[in-house]
Amino acid sequence: MLDVLKSLPEDPAELRAVSALLMAEVQSLTYQNEKLKAELHGHRKARFGTKSESLEQMALDLQEDEEIETAAEEQKSAAGSDDTDADVIDKPAKRKHSRKPLPDHLDRQDEMLSPGEDCGDCGGTLRQIGEDVTEELEYIPARFVVRRIIRPRMACTCCEAFTQAPLPSRPIERGRPGPGLLAHVLIGKYCDHLPLDRQSKIFAREKVDLHRSTLTDWVGCSTALLEPLADHIGKLVRVGPALFADDTPVKLQTRVKIKKTQTARLWSYVRDERPWCGDAPPCAWYQFSVDRKGEHPVNHLSGYTGTVHADGYAGFNGLFGEDKADEQACMVHARRKFFDDFERTGSAIAHEAVKRIAKLYAVEKEAKGKLPEERAALRQAKAKPIFDDLEVWLQAQLPKLSGKTKLAEAIRYALKRMPKARAYLSDGRLELDNNICERSIRPIANGWSLYTSSLSACKH
Repeated sequence: MLDVLKSLPEDPAELRAVSALLMAEVQSLTYQNEKLKAELHGHRKARFGTKSESLEQMALDLQEDEEIETAAEEQKSAAGSDDTDADVIDKPAKRKHSRKPLPDHLDRQDEMLSPGEDCGDCGGTLRQIGEDVTEELEYIPARFVVRRIIRPRMACTCCEAFTQAPLPSRPIERGRPGPGLLAHVLIGKYCDHLPLDRQSKIFAREKVDLHRSTLTDWVGCSTALLEPLADHIGKLVRVGPALFADDTPVKLQTRVKIKKTQTARLWSYVRDERPWCGDAPPCAWYQFSVDRKGEHPVNHLSGYTGTVHADGYAGFNGLFGEDKADEQACMVHARRKFFDDFERTGSAIAHEAVKRIAKLYAVEKEAKGKLPEERAALRQAKAKPIFDDLEVWLQAQLPKLSGKTKLAEAIRYALKRMPKARAYLSDGRLELDNNICERSIRPIANGWSLYTSSLSACKH
């Protein structure tokens, strides 16, 4: 191209050809520049963007530290004031903010502080005219106890027959842990993300020696005991009229390359009928796979004929079709593409798309907690006109944009998914997005989970 521009032709036709070639080159470079900017923005956001989980894990909350320092200074000031004004009658301090009452389900332990029965001034008898009750929240540290099961061995005085009561059923036969201790270890590992080695050190402070290998045996036995419960949860999820499906990457450590990991997947299937006052309790069913092949969700939801809320991942396509499940698309994924483009370029079209989708969520806020029939009627009256206008407006905006831009890509994605999201307008049991399932994965996909190469261990 540069060689062509060194000597421009004098013929008008040749000049027009060079001009057309130059315009094509500029357009190509513009597309390439926009693509590189989008990739750079994504990398910067992933590397330097806010990572709340990382900050929470490392306890780098500067605002929290400042508040602690402020509270400490106020406590010192209050202590100094008490020393200098010890002879002044105590007066209740002014409340800086209203506090919520302590929960009613907590046990109350009353401590009575009485001034006595005789008046300190004249010696007369005191009578109660009222009382002040101050509630203080206290914590009694957890402690170990040894539960002894005593079974007397009895013999008949007539026939010398021997008898003894059988041992009650225990989680681990011939093991020492009780069900409460096992539950505490499991919650610490899987809910509070406390490694077993760290739990072993915590127990050591109570002078109870529980080695990490012992805890791993307990956890393994417990997961095997809980497997029928997990299977039952899976059955409950799959009998609902609608469910939510999603997956998240997890790191898988291989035995071949110990210092390197490969990407495995954790699949989540959720049934939650609370938004439309359903009777079934909410439940989430998790499955593990070493890759992201579409055969995994097909096997997990084999025979399911309800409605599946899912994103646009092609691996879910095997779930849908005749005599199979129906698809409910997620509008959050469409909105996210417009939001990213507006954040990157400040596009007015992207901003308008985000505002129009926000109107749909305003209707959903009003529909939450209503019966399915009421939700469907409300959506038909308020959400359907907004949904239809959004679809027509996006179709009108697409010809105005270059087909290779990220904004055009976002519009094409939205127009492709919106027909599959329209079913929620007439069915009050469906949702506009897949956020319920994404919330179920968030506690697991924290970036710190590491799975072993054993498929059985990952499953448990």
